[in-house]
Amino acid sequence: MSSAPKRPSVQIPTTEEDRTITAAAKADPDALPLTSKQLKAMVPMRALRGRPKSENKKLLVSVRYSPEVVAYFKSTGDGWQSRMDGVLRKYVERHSRRA
Repeated sequence: MSSAPKRPSVQIPTTEEDRTITAAAKADPDALPLTSKQLKAMVPMRALRGRPKSENKKLLVSVRYSPEVVAYFKSTGDGWQSRMDGVLRKYVERHSRRA
């Protein structure tokens, strides 16, 4: 049986220790407290996580292609799905002009 790692205990500073720490931080020119303007400009970390939202959202669909088509595009290397999308877009552009 594996033992789960124990979380380190957190010691909250006393009011006196907190004042000492705050005074030391304020005295250090490289560690000045943030201004209220700086605090308001901060963005929560979860808002910055992940891939940026695309303006051209794509749909997730399940499609079956012949093995030869998939093998060809895969043989072109990384980004083969994007190249396949590009070929299909060009096809749509050419054929939608006729209508």
